[in-house]
Amino acid sequence: MRRNWIVNAKQSLVAIQSRINMRLVRLAVSIGVMAVLFLLIDTQAIYARLRGADLNWLLISLIAMTVLTFLMAWRWQLTTHALGISLRYRRAVTEYYIAQLLNLVLPGGMVGDAARAARLKAPNGIRQAIQSVATERLIGQSTLFILMFFGFLGAMFVPGGPAWPLWTWWFLALGIVVAVVCWGYAQGQGAAARFIATALSLMARPRQIVLSLTIAGLIIFSFYACARATGTILPANTLLTLIPLILTAMLIPVSVGGWGWREGAAAAFFPLAGALPSAGVAASIAYGGMMLIAAAPAAVLILMGKGPTSSGVDQSSSPV
Repeated sequence: MRRNWIVNAKQSLVAIQSRINMRLVRLAVSIGVMAVLFLLIDTQAIYARLRGADLNWLLISLIAMTVLTFLMAWRWQLTTHALGISLRYRRAVTEYYIAQLLNLVLPGGMVGDAARAARLKAPNGIRQAIQSVATERLIGQSTLFILMFFGFLGAMFVPGGPAWPLWTWWFLALGIVVAVVCWGYAQGQGAAARFIATALSLMARPRQIVLSLTIAGLIIFSFYACARATGTILPANTLLTLIPLILTAMLIPVSVGGWGWREGAAAAFFPLAGALPSAGVAASIAYGGMMLIAAAPAAVLILMGKGPTSSGVDQSSSPV
């Protein structure tokens, strides 16, 4: 009995150490990528753009991000109700704020979403809670990708846009293949097939379509506002292509809050819009900073000990 306890304790310690090591790797990657960018790109130019940033445009970006949080919380509430989970809108906003902050400051970018699922009281247990969070995130990412697809589709037929490198078209084609495979897989059986089918069904609902398109548009606009604040006016024909492509880099899980990869993507793609790499890095840093400020109210909520209570679950489906 004692030997089993010792073995279990050792296994737990190894698992904890492994998680700590992975988080340190992610932190090191973000720091390393940023360091490389600062070595390769004119640091003084980046600093000058950030120091002279237009506060009005930064405030506009901050307001857009704040509205985003409330809209994404509403989307999550609609998703939970569709899955048979009752969740008050106020609780959804609280949980979304906390999840955003955790995603931004902890390595991996998904810790907050895991906490959001763990804190949700679902009648069928944690799996149903996880499904609600994963479905809401999938709807959001899919909508942004769809907008990017139509942006690139327009770039194929409208002259005068950026000269996109060949690999971007291969990336887009891969996304289309993945979408088709997922749609086909959803016609099958099994838990994964049911999950994809549920997400596709929810995405097709008129309220979800309008809400998700509005959210995606505000995400794009908030980055555009940060670019304006740091002295770059991105052409209209790049809004549905360049910005979503840059933000897609944040999905790489080996980082902290997308830092490093987002700045690297911005440095690589801004020249396609006629801007300097330093302008891309400055805009991306401003965007990351505004995201942190927009999520800052979560720190107050955490200090207040906000968590799942009996009042967090009810039969209301109203967004107010």
